[in-house]
Amino acid sequence: MPMRRCVKKLFLWALCALWPVFFTGCELLPLAASPIVVSGAGGGVAYTLTNIAYKTVSYPIGNVEAALKRALKKMGIKEGERKSTNGVVTINTRTEKLVIEIELERVTPRTTRIKVNAKEGLVLKDKATATEIISQTEKVLEGNGK
Repeated sequence: MPMRRCVKKLFLWALCALWPVFFTGCELLPLAASPIVVSGAGGGVAYTLTNIAYKTVSYPIGNVEAALKRALKKMGIKEGERKSTNGVVTINTRTEKLVIEIELERVTPRTTRIKVNAKEGLVLKDKATATEIISQTEKVLEGNGK
């Protein structure tokens, strides 16, 4: 009897841990958009469950966009297509292997949220490159990036 109870608990635990794999659909959309904060080497950069890096900085959106352009140039990433609507600036660019979408969102007149989605193919994400773009942008904003 105890072995049976143990197997049942193990099964229930596995089912709970893997339920998102089995039940994908619109009901999981809020879960996929919820943030997960990753500490450590990222320097305070957070990630959504879909591995989009983001961080809010205390600079106006114009300053952040100018710093982003300098950071991309420093990293050897050519600036791509730019769109601006309702306080959100979207810059789409690409490298040899990555498709990069950067979104700058005006939170307040002095605060901007930076989101970077660096994709390799349809599924793979490059969190390291996304984090580095945010990091280099911050360095330029702080006067430490040349």
